[in-house]
Amino acid sequence: MSNNPEHIECLIIGSGPAGYTAAIYAARADMKPVMYQGIQPGGQLTTTTEVENFPGYPSGITGPEMMEDLKNQAERFGTDVRWGMITEVDASARPFKVKADDGKEILAETLIISTGATAKYLGLESEEKFKGGGVSACATCDGFFYKGKDVAVVGGGDTAAEEATYLAKLCNKVYLIVRRDELRASKAMQKRVMNTPNIEVLWNHETKELFGTESGFMKALNGVVLINNKTHEEKVIDIEGFFVAIGHKPNSELFEGVLDMDETGYLITRPDSTATNVPGIFACGDVQDKIFRQAVTAAGTGCMAALEAERFLASQND
Repeated sequence: MSNNPEHIECLIIGSGPAGYTAAIYAARADMKPVMYQGIQPGGQLTTTTEVENFPGYPSGITGPEMMEDLKNQAERFGTDVRWGMITEVDASARPFKVKADDGKEILAETLIISTGATAKYLGLESEEKFKGGGVSACATCDGFFYKGKDVAVVGGGDTAAEEATYLAKLCNKVYLIVRRDELRASKAMQKRVMNTPNIEVLWNHETKELFGTESGFMKALNGVVLINNKTHEEKVIDIEGFFVAIGHKPNSELFEGVLDMDETGYLITRPDSTATNVPGIFACGDVQDKIFRQAVTAAGTGCMAALEAERFLASQND
C-alpha cells in the first residue's frame, strides 16, 4: 500500500436502494461516507421501467429516476459518491485496506457492502431486446402491469412456482415453462401450482426465442417460440409478459475467502443484524437477502447497516 492512502470512517461498496439509504444515514451521522457505485450505478432498479410499490411515490416512478433521487439525497448530506469499482479488500485488520479500479488506495474503519445480486437470464438476444418491454425477472415488481393478460414464467424451482402462483391472481393465463418433466420446487409449492386452474405447465420445453413489435424506443412482447426437448417440435404461445425465474447470483466474488457466505454466494449476516463475521464489515440489500429482494427491504437493511456501523465506531472509541 502506498504511503498516503485515503483514510475514511465509512466506505460503502455498491449503490442501489441499500447503498444509498446506508449513505443517507451514515452522512447524517457525520461519518463522511464514501461510496463506490460499482459496475451498475443504481443497481438492478435501473433496468426497471416503472416502480409502483415503493412507498412515497403515489403515481409511480421509473427505476432510474428513483435511484437518481436517492443518490441526490445521499449527496445532499455529504456522501462522496464516486464512479468506479472496488477491486481488492484486505479485511485481516482494521482499518481495512481497499483498492479501487483506478488504483486508488483507501483505509476504511468500517465497510458497508451493498453490491446486490444479478438476476440470471437465459442469454437469448431476443430476451435482452425485450427487457423492460415484456421481459422481467421479478413478478412482484412488474406483475401488476400484466393484469388480465397472458404471461409465461420460465423455471422449475420454488421461485418459479411462487412467481407463477402470484401472477395467476393477476393475469388471465400463466404458462409455466419447465425444461424437465418434473418441478424442483418443494411439494407444497408444486401442489399450489397444480391446484391453480389458470396455470398451464409446459413440461420438457425450452425457450427458443421471443418476438414482438418495436416502435422507436417502445418495445412490446407478443409471444414466445418454445421447443420440446423430447420431440423437438416447436410451439408458439401468445403472451405479453415473460418472467425469468431461474435464480439470482449475488455479487459477492470480491469477498470470497474473506466473509462467510452460503453455498450460492449470499453473504451471511447475524440474525436481526447486518453484521458479517468480520467486526466492522456490514452487508445489506440483495447481496445478503435471497428471500425478499425488494427495493424497500433493501433500503431497510441499508438503514440498519449504517446505524450498526455508527454504533461499532462509537464502541471502538469508548
